[in-house]
Amino acid sequence: MSTMTLAVADEMKQKMNSFPEMNWSEVARQAFSQKLEDLEFLQKFKEKSKLTEADAMRLGAEVSKAVSQKLRKKAK
Repeated sequence: MSTMTLAVADEMKQKMNSFPEMNWSEVARQAFSQKLEDLEFLQKFKEKSKLTEADAMRLGAEVSKAVSQKLRKKAK
C-alpha cells in the first residue's frame, strides 16, 4: 500500500482532533474510492454519449435555472 500525505486547514484539523475515535485515514480512503467510482462512471457515460459539449452546457444551464427557481420558492 502506498502512503499519501494531505494538507488540511488548521481549523479542520482542530475539528478532526475533537473526534479521536475516527480513523481519518479510512475516511479519506473511502472518499477517494467514491470519487474515483463517480469519475469512472462519468467517463464511461461520456464515451457513450452523443451529446455535444454545447448540448451539455445548455442542459446544465437549464437544470441550474430550475434548481435555483425551486430553492427560491422554498425560501419564501
